[in-house]
Amino acid sequence: MILPPGRRAPDFSLNSTPDQKVSLSEFLGRSVILAFYPADWSPVCGDQMALYNEVLPEFKRLGGELLGISVDGIWCHLAFGKDRKLRFPLLTDFEPKGAVAQAYGVYAPESGTTGRALFVIDPKGIIHWSYLSPVGVNPGADGILAALESIH
Repeated sequence: MILPPGRRAPDFSLNSTPDQKVSLSEFLGRSVILAFYPADWSPVCGDQMALYNEVLPEFKRLGGELLGISVDGIWCHLAFGKDRKLRFPLLTDFEPKGAVAQAYGVYAPESGTTGRALFVIDPKGIIHWSYLSPVGVNPGADGILAALESIH
């Protein structure tokens, strides 16, 4: 079950580069968007992350920091991010595989990937909005934007 609004967001620390980690707790006092996605290089994921890259200035204007998360390895993330010119971190939920996705209720054990899920976490670390999209559907940015607008 995907974690619902009103629950404290589970903290995590995941690699954004081979030697740098990003922790959710670093963002207390700011809103955070967690975009869980199944896999780098898949067509829907590529379109979704490209859209978020374009909408990133609007997310930031509304006080949102965007973090992409999948079970792909760090080198895959770095190549994908560079190829797509992404201006936000991709975090690797690689080992133990899918542990953060499991904590948020969005790990898909049958495929070994992360579900396509979105969370907007308020500045106090509470889930304000969550959404699980069908894996083959790009959920777009409207829900994220509406959730960010309703926080402030």
